[in-house]
Amino acid sequence: MRELWLFLHIVAVVVWVGGMAFAHLCMRPSALALPPPQRLPLLAGALGRFFAQVSAALAVLWVSGLAMMLATGFAAAPAAWHAMMGLGLAMTLVFLVIRLRYWPRLRDGVARADWPAAAGALNGIRRLVVLNLALGVLTIAVATLGRLA
Repeated sequence: MRELWLFLHIVAVVVWVGGMAFAHLCMRPSALALPPPQRLPLLAGALGRFFAQVSAALAVLWVSGLAMMLATGFAAAPAAWHAMMGLGLAMTLVFLVIRLRYWPRLRDGVARADWPAAAGALNGIRRLVVLNLALGVLTIAVATLGRLA
């Protein structure tokens, strides 16, 4: 069963961290060529779909991570697992700020065609995505390099 939990865990990481990398490093720079009335609805639509995927990935990550931790026992789990859990909690909290604070502002700004408000919300999302992407890469490093410690 551990292999199935690990597979699901890794797929969820790929969806979340890979999606952030794509959004920030590929989609956002390409969308900057468009004027705000085209760019902001495009990015809002993409982020809305992505946030739904992240929500599902988070459920899978927490269930699979806790299942593996409980099967091993918290006391017997490697230090890297505890670090991953702490980093995962931080990433989850950052995502909740994005989803509950900035996402409604972006969506509402786009709906009202209030491009400055939408752009401000998108900038808040961008900053937190950069933070979460860095935390995600750090978590992957802990997961892989932590085995060497």
